[in-house]
Amino acid sequence: EAQGAARAIDYPVMLKASGGGGGIGMARANDAGQLAQAFPAAQRRAQAAFGVADLYLERYLEEARHIEVQVFGDRHGGVVHLHERECSIQRRHQKLVEESPAPRLAPELKRRLTDAAVRGARAVGYVNAGTMEFLVDPAGGFYFLEMNTRLQVEHPVTEEVTGLDLVQAQLRVAAGEPLPWRQGEILQRGAAIECRIYAEDPARNFMPSPGTITALKLPGGEGIRVECGVAPGLAISVHYDPLLAKVIAFGRDRVDALDRMRKALAEFGIEGVKTTLPFLRAVLGSERFARGQVHTQLVEQGAFNA
Repeated sequence: EAQGAARAIDYPVMLKASGGGGGIGMARANDAGQLAQAFPAAQRRAQAAFGVADLYLERYLEEARHIEVQVFGDRHGGVVHLHERECSIQRRHQKLVEESPAPRLAPELKRRLTDAAVRGARAVGYVNAGTMEFLVDPAGGFYFLEMNTRLQVEHPVTEEVTGLDLVQAQLRVAAGEPLPWRQGEILQRGAAIECRIYAEDPARNFMPSPGTITALKLPGGEGIRVECGVAPGLAISVHYDPLLAKVIAFGRDRVDALDRMRKALAEFGIEGVKTTLPFLRAVLGSERFARGQVHTQLVEQGAFNA
């Protein structure tokens, strides 16, 4: 069945677990032989991680951008979007850097993306904050990837550019209230960038870096927001998500936000475990990122290696 589906949509293809996400069990196949090899392994990983061995298959897009739209629905039929986020800087299909507005995104393409996100959320009667995620190919075509039915790690960039409190709105909607805003009231001002600080070693293909945090210095200053869940003396285990902190920089425009983020990353210090900080400094310091010329395969292609 998978071979038939792959022939119908053409190679390369990506196998994914239907029971969960996070990049677990994903496998690329460039031809029928690779698909035959990858399928049973992907099934085993899906069963082990999610208790469901079912897989689905989609066309693999080369050098696509990962752009998502924040949506919000209430119990009264109201659905709005809170603009888009660029999430293309990733490793192992997991995000490292997110920003809003998405750079180099044509206004017409943005309109089509946000319209599709709102239509999709309304079609399923969605209630709560959620994210419609899309892949955008180099020609400007876009494809639905998945919906995350929750508030995501990167929601602070949306809060910064809209000035809205998404957590408070979640509580109000959960209590049965209508959405506190209309679409025309949700404006996108300035620019925000978020970097995720993980206990991972970029020099070892982002392998987990367990240990005990011995020192921690958080950045500050105008436009800098830090959300941190660790402190000196805390043991970092391999059994839990390695995300340690998030730093968000807001500015009057992308140049201003990028300048503030670079300074914040230079100030940020964690000792006792390896972290993604050196890698993030390389990404944010690169000309390619400054130009906004990003896609999901840059990290695996070694675009930001020291």
